[in-house]
Amino acid sequence: MIKFGPSGNSAAFAAAGLTHSEQSAVWVKNMGLDCFEYSFGRGVNLSDKKAEEIGKAFREAGVEISVHAPYYVNFANPDDEAAEKSFGYVLDSARKVLIMGGTRVVFHPASQGKAERGEAVALTEKRLAALCDKIYKENLDGAMFCPETMGKLGQIGSVEEIARFCKIDKVFVPAMDFGHINAREQGSLKTERDFEERLTYMIDELGYEKMRNFHVHFSKIEYTSKGEKRHLTFEDKEYGPEFKYLAMALKKLALEPYIVSESAGTQDVDAAEMKRIYFSL
Repeated sequence: MIKFGPSGNSAAFAAAGLTHSEQSAVWVKNMGLDCFEYSFGRGVNLSDKKAEEIGKAFREAGVEISVHAPYYVNFANPDDEAAEKSFGYVLDSARKVLIMGGTRVVFHPASQGKAERGEAVALTEKRLAALCDKIYKENLDGAMFCPETMGKLGQIGSVEEIARFCKIDKVFVPAMDFGHINAREQGSLKTERDFEERLTYMIDELGYEKMRNFHVHFSKIEYTSKGEKRHLTFEDKEYGPEFKYLAMALKKLALEPYIVSESAGTQDVDAAEMKRIYFSL
């Protein structure tokens, strides 16, 4: 079933004097939301005991939890030692989400750096195949690993590249960030058909079953000629994309993803607005 929720805690959560991740569960539930993405953006520094406590709070609230691996994962880094660190970031994130009772690990695939694009993509693919071996070796295949479409042109993560990576194995399920797609494609997502075309492409490449409950990030994002600049809120009227067109395409294609709002500070309110829009159609 389709789910809606925020990435991390909003400005209103902090303004209410709340500080603990366990409190996020009730906050999200009270807003009528269904899921929450916990960020390890700056590193996986959570003890197993704390992960158990967070998981218990979300389980009792009936809210599903996912995690975002550290932002500095880069499987195209030419240095093998640096790549080993990226393996660790993703695998450590998976260990924690499984302790929490979740199943989804979102991660940034890579940055192009000074390499030629094709070489960087091929190296990323090779490293993800190696990651897949490690996942099975460490019995972490109870999680799904979600490489994310990226918003900057210098990052590896176009729609086509993410489809390619997700063909490696069943454990890889796409995280389609539509704000990122819109930013890297210079405002390409304007109509229902624009969303439908990209979703249909992914279904054709990966199959309906893999896409049926795929992962979504959504926010409006300001962009430049180089792609993503900064995340905005639904109050912004200059930049897109507009969620209603994605909602229409999802319904038409019978897709029910896990949808996470990454709005800047209003992620819980905007997640609730997305849920309202979806169920009003």
